[in-house]
Amino acid sequence: MTPDRKDRPPEADLSAVRTVPIGGRASKVRAEAFAAPPAHDHSFGTFIGSLPDILVARDFRRVVDAVVAAHRAKKGVIVMLGGHVVKTGLSRLLIDLMERGVITHLAMNGSGAIHDYEVARFGSTSEDVAAGLRDGTFGMAEETGRGMNEAFTRGHAEALGMGESLALALGGEPHLAHPELSVVMAAQRLSVPVTVHAALGAEIIHQHPAADGAAIGDTSHRDFRRLAASIAQIDDGGVALNIGSAVIMPEVFLKALTVARNLGAGKPQNFVTCDMDMQRHYRPHVNVVQRPTQDSGKGYEITGHHELMVPLLAWAIVEQLTAK
Repeated sequence: MTPDRKDRPPEADLSAVRTVPIGGRASKVRAEAFAAPPAHDHSFGTFIGSLPDILVARDFRRVVDAVVAAHRAKKGVIVMLGGHVVKTGLSRLLIDLMERGVITHLAMNGSGAIHDYEVARFGSTSEDVAAGLRDGTFGMAEETGRGMNEAFTRGHAEALGMGESLALALGGEPHLAHPELSVVMAAQRLSVPVTVHAALGAEIIHQHPAADGAAIGDTSHRDFRRLAASIAQIDDGGVALNIGSAVIMPEVFLKALTVARNLGAGKPQNFVTCDMDMQRHYRPHVNVVQRPTQDSGKGYEITGHHELMVPLLAWAIVEQLTAK
């Protein structure tokens, strides 16, 4: 049965709604910001310029601009890596940016160093974890564990950093499969500080009989102090990029930044940070993008697969540096 009109719920009277002219309304998107299709000029620079000036495409260009501006102003550009960046074949891009003098400090977690070591020495990396876990052979490669741990032991005795120890150990190997692909060796050759930030028990080489906790701790802690010293160089226009590390490097960066500011009367300030990963995580968002730039500077998040985003970033930086 149809209810009486007096029993029906009330309705808003749209005839009484107030409207405003669109010319007086603030709009977030304008037609001038839209993407452009391919035209006669198919150069990479034109492609970058054709991207929409909207959201992450805009942020991407701002990060590129910040890196280029930092390089030209001789400010620090710190690049922090996770292991996935190395094992997805991106080493040549990072080496090229170091050779151009863009990257002023290269920092990585332990897995990044392991993949770099194996690629340089043996030409392959990234084992089948599930298969090795069944019989207890996961992470038990003799040559990797012994070679890296012996490098740390020598480094500990000689007061070296972990990254420095690995670079020198690789340089002393008589037969390397691909030394040209090692970011650690390239950094050492180019006098770019290269630091490795270990997490005890989280890396396969800590399972090896040759593992020495004192050597691992000493060489990696020295690298922590070196990163803290380098962070001072991003003051007023520098850049810190975190690429592919969801936990270790964001945590290390926050503590090293605290040390730098403690020793530098509150500096560095006014720098750009960017987290680039396949998905967004709490620690990079808070420890890289948000907290370090809350009083000055700017933090960005660019999300996408490393094997696509890192080449885009590297090519865009070089394009802008070399544009006439």
